[in-house]
Amino acid sequence: MAPSDPIPIETAHEDMIHDAQLDYYGKRLATCSSDRTVKVFDVVDGEPQRGVGQTLKGHTGPVWQVAWAHPKFGHILASCSYDGKVIIWKEQQPANAGWAKIKEHSLHTASVNSVSWAPHDLGAILACASSDGKISVLTFKDDGQWGADVFEAHAIGCNAVSWAPAARAGSLLAPSTGGRAAPVKRFASAGCDNIVKIWGFSEETQAWVEEDVLEGHTDWVRDVAWAPNIGLPRSYIATASQDKTVLVWTKDTPTAPWVKTALDPSLSVAPGAGATPGKFPDVVWRVSWSLAGNVLAVSCGDGKVTLWKENLKGGWECVSDVSS
Repeated sequence: MAPSDPIPIETAHEDMIHDAQLDYYGKRLATCSSDRTVKVFDVVDGEPQRGVGQTLKGHTGPVWQVAWAHPKFGHILASCSYDGKVIIWKEQQPANAGWAKIKEHSLHTASVNSVSWAPHDLGAILACASSDGKISVLTFKDDGQWGADVFEAHAIGCNAVSWAPAARAGSLLAPSTGGRAAPVKRFASAGCDNIVKIWGFSEETQAWVEEDVLEGHTDWVRDVAWAPNIGLPRSYIATASQDKTVLVWTKDTPTAPWVKTALDPSLSVAPGAGATPGKFPDVVWRVSWSLAGNVLAVSCGDGKVTLWKENLKGGWECVSDVSS
């Protein structure tokens, strides 16, 4: 089988699958579904092993998203659901002993739509976005307890969260001051108020502070993805919206403003195909960056995934499209 051929995976879920995530090593696949379960499969040489995998039961509503923690914390998986709960699961040793809940977070009063682990340099920290308009940040403390910060973020609901890379923008080129600059705690959130907000943790007040507001969409922002960065000066954030657009926000230096550029799928279709400039054919649900942060994958409601790269002029070009 050619590497480019997609491999179908039989999950045995009984309803729609909402998310699928490979772990850090690409050896495990976690999926979640409206059937209220999370499943974990072993993947060997890019193919799932025969068998049904392990089923994690604990949610009482559709499970929207799963997220793997960094392996330095162990085999840990977070899941969030319509039931308003976030569950953190840990694989028990030996490996065939199954998975156990190590934390059930139920401080939200509505559906929790997104979970995202912070860069591992910051510790075991999980951000959660909810339809109740609040964001919660769970932090695993040295004494084995979980701390929780909950704060108002988007008036009518929050759809997604994405952490900034731990390396400070520009740190690779900055002269060394004897030690590594402390990694920064910062993330972006996408809301039903059509805006994206940037949040930073203030060490002085020990609270999360709104640092920036990115306005440009005309409908709900469905997803936000902060691009990985090894310490180069420029930061990138991609946002996907119900308004059928994807915006890429760039910030050239830590003090510069965020500048937006819209992806334009009409440039990559045949002339006369009736595409609207700057608009995708359907609602855009998810955006995701490659590990190097230079390729953006866009998942659209028409069942297509398109891959985008920035050209030398600063424009974005579609370099591939994959039909499901």
